[in-house]
Amino acid sequence: MIQKKVTDFLYEQESYEIRGACFAVYNALGGGIPEKIIERALFKELTDRKLRAQKQARVDVFYHHAKIGVYVPDLVVGEKIMIEIKSKPFITKEDQKQFWGYLKGSNYMLG
Repeated sequence: MIQKKVTDFLYEQESYEIRGACFAVYNALGGGIPEKIIERALFKELTDRKLRAQKQARVDVFYHHAKIGVYVPDLVVGEKIMIEIKSKPFITKEDQKQFWGYLKGSNYMLG
């Protein structure tokens, strides 16, 4: 089977490294770990991979070019990718809607 590579990923290298870091943390710790512990492990893994990561960075949320609030994602990588950590059996539609709303209301393009 021939695999086609997508060539227009946004922040392709950073995304690849972040996914690798997530898999490494999951493989080492497994599931059922509190989010704060996963956040600390993922932060360490990201920085070990030489990615600039910030914990609890404040992200302004805008509506019609006016700041309407502040969102604090778990991690921000390279000042351009937001990460929200969830440690539960499945992510709900509400979790997804909330995160996409914050992403859309911010200057960030990937999360």
